Amino acid sequence: MEADKIKESIKRSAKELFRRYGYNKTSVNEIAKKAKIAKATIYKYFDSKEMVLHAILMDYIRTGVDDLIHNPSPATDQESYLSNLILKVSRLTYTICNEFVGWDFIRESANAQEYLKTLSDDLENLLISSFNESSIIDPHIPRENLIFLIKSSKSIVFSFAFTAVSVADVRKYFVSFQKELLPYLVKATVR
Repeated sequence: MEADKIKESIKRSAKELFRRYGYNKTSVNEIAKKAKIAKATIYKYFDSKEMVLHAILMDYIRTGVDDLIHNPSPATDQESYLSNLILKVSRLTYTICNEFVGWDFIRESANAQEYLKTLSDDLENLLISSFNESSIIDPHIPRENLIFLIKSSKSIVFSFAFTAVSVADVRKYFVSFQKELLPYLVKATVR
């Protein structure tokens, strides 16, 4: 097998196992067995199980962000467009935490805060580069304003992972973010 096919096989196998059993309950041995490769082969392409997870999440996020940027929902103005985009990316972030990582990992893993910081920084960089490439965003909006919107929204949304006790809390925080905070952040961005 060529390197790309092996990496995809590892990610596909890990993704299925993470969804079925959760990140913490899936071992590298199980991923190797499912991918029909030796455990050492996984470490040839990924430094750790966490890096396999990271590759899966970034593929998922990249696909979602590309879709949002290149197939935008109809919006009447820049404020609506940016609000919708930030909300959709926030939901995407929640989905990856819920489906792939699992709340147990986020709350109980010693590496969770460091890992989520890395993930959130990678998401931020992806959004900034996507916004810079987008022809839909008004070129008159200063890029530093867009960067502020991305950074502040990202920080707020990622804080949900550490402050929410239940799924109901996360929903409540999202509603609050959508209705109380995001409109002010977007207005500050486009003005």
